[in-house]
Amino acid sequence: MSNISIEHGDRLYWLGRYAERFFTTMKSLERLHDKVIDRDSEHYKKYLECFGLSDTYGDSKNFFESFILDKNNTCSVAYSLERAYDNGIVLREEISTEALAYLQLAMDKLYGLKDSSLKGLAVTLLPLQDIMFSFWGCIMDNVHSEEIRNIIFCGKYVERLELYIRLKYRYQLISREFERLCTVLNRIPENTPYRFNEKQLSVMEDIIKDSERYSDSRNEVLSALAKLFEPSKRKDLVR
Repeated sequence: MSNISIEHGDRLYWLGRYAERFFTTMKSLERLHDKVIDRDSEHYKKYLECFGLSDTYGDSKNFFESFILDKNNTCSVAYSLERAYDNGIVLREEISTEALAYLQLAMDKLYGLKDSSLKGLAVTLLPLQDIMFSFWGCIMDNVHSEEIRNIIFCGKYVERLELYIRLKYRYQLISREFERLCTVLNRIPENTPYRFNEKQLSVMEDIIKDSERYSDSRNEVLSALAKLFEPSKRKDLVR
């Protein structure tokens, strides 16, 4: 029987989700920036459409500044990093002080950016990507509880899969990340407070294993993914 409470399980899960959201959003914005600079100054609008968002930014400069540095924008790199750090503070003993320090270092680097430095986005964000690779390595090395580690990585791969689907990454990547998620899910023992919904996983598996069906059923996969874990009824969690 697990000693992890539902509250702690939620914090571990959302630490993984927000840390991955920070990283994948950063990478996707880097690629988007290249397209905006090279080919289409309004290509950022297609990014917004992937998340059902309207264009309230007016131009690409305002868009990138908001999606990278505005911690009040819930879709931004800054917001995701703040939430990862908030959960990390509560979980310091579980994830180690060293892992938390990498999140703090990422925040220091991010808020040290100047508006002018956003012109060369790939170079600007590279140190942040390196920091996050170090963070995940620290989790692997310092978190000795397999159950704790698996819950964090469940959050990581759920978030990655959702973002990849929304951003319409190629099918091979979706299939690969789904397999990674399944591997981690199956390591979570039964009778724990953070057991996944097997019915929803089966729905996802039936769709993703068929490339043609997947192309027409992305929203069904996203719906099942959102129901993979029962949401906590607690209101005091950092999300």
